[in-house]
Amino acid sequence: MKNTKLSYSFLLVLHAVIALAVFAIPLLSKLYALFIPIAGFFIVYRTKNANNEVLYIAAYLVGVEVFLRMTGGNFNNEFIKVNVIFFMLLGMIYSNFSTNAFLYWFFLILLIPGILITATIFNPSIDVKKSLVFNLSGPVCLAISSIYMFKRRILFSELQNILVAMALPILSTTVYLFLFNPSVRDVVTGTQSNFETSGGFGPNQVSTALGLGMFVLFTQLVLFSKSKMTIVINSFLLLFITYRGIVTFSRGGIITAVVMIVCLLFLLYRFSNAKGKSKFVLVFILTGLMAVGVWTYSSFQTRGLIEKRYANQDARGREKKDKLGGREQIMNEEVTLFLENPLLGVGAGMGKQIRKEAFGEEVASHNEITRMLSEHGLFGVFGLLILIITPFVLYINNRQHLYFLSFFVFWLLTINHAAMRTAAPAFVYALSLLLVQVKIPEKAEN
Repeated sequence: MKNTKLSYSFLLVLHAVIALAVFAIPLLSKLYALFIPIAGFFIVYRTKNANNEVLYIAAYLVGVEVFLRMTGGNFNNEFIKVNVIFFMLLGMIYSNFSTNAFLYWFFLILLIPGILITATIFNPSIDVKKSLVFNLSGPVCLAISSIYMFKRRILFSELQNILVAMALPILSTTVYLFLFNPSVRDVVTGTQSNFETSGGFGPNQVSTALGLGMFVLFTQLVLFSKSKMTIVINSFLLLFITYRGIVTFSRGGIITAVVMIVCLLFLLYRFSNAKGKSKFVLVFILTGLMAVGVWTYSSFQTRGLIEKRYANQDARGREKKDKLGGREQIMNEEVTLFLENPLLGVGAGMGKQIRKEAFGEEVASHNEITRMLSEHGLFGVFGLLILIITPFVLYINNRQHLYFLSFFVFWLLTINHAAMRTAAPAFVYALSLLLVQVKIPEKAEN
């Protein structure tokens, strides 16, 4: 156990050093981006994926995506999704996949009519290939990941290690944010999403990644901290990541993380015995105190502006007419497109082009559900039903998957405010399909 703790501490320090190195020498970000899939392939090749190594590598890629994007290491926006797809397919070659996963093959087939509609449009101003890749890389990543993970047996402890692999580069992201902007108080002047506190990158995607990190660190703290030292380390990291997530002023990722934690606590409490439930009262109290503490500090550092942000007010305290930062209009337009083209939709990726022609500017959808409806029509409806219903059907006989509800909620909420721009919602959704065998840790069991 001692070696495990040392190893965990070493990995934390290593990823803090990686952030420092990339901040000092930005070129290292591209070398880092190249190193991960190359090293990952070597590991899988040597082990023949005997212990689901592809899941650890894919999880790490998912966790590092935002860090690479903000530091210029990402070669293109689909770099991580393509790599995740590659490793999932590599895993299938070595370890096969369940024949019952045909539903997700069918989901991919349902995307074809929308692709054909877009492919038949002759417009020199439209880059059909780019449009298709941008809009379909997320759904394809989700489907391929789901096919590999569908009812794949895994121990709860192994699942936690996969989450830790995802969280390590999120720690690098957080350290980099601190180096990029150590003084939040100096750069916060309004209640809009803040690029300065988000490392100069999109606050929406940064808060999504940090929210995921919040959940993993919370699980580490509550379920896997067996000594005072690990409790202190995980508590500090949880508060650090939460604070930096809050001050991005992007609400989606933080609200999602809070809902994930609530879902986990609900399942843990429900499946604990009487003695365990009495101990959870202490967990609830400590969680509440930490939340109040980090929120109070965030409010102090932002001079109360963060409270106005979450109350949907501007810096002067006036209520904003738009509650979702302009997303309502796009969602309404996509619903209208669906009603006008209910059978086949307007074609994959064409919603963005139609908005450009109608309003003079290209605005990508932030909501994957309304995008699927508008661009794929009835086929999109069937696709969404597969994605929503299947995990719950599996969960009926998979009650030991303590993270199931949290993973599903992460996917559902994330695709409603950040679509599938990153690989995170696709991969985390697929994690909900794993067949988990768990020996509940002592802290939750006793």
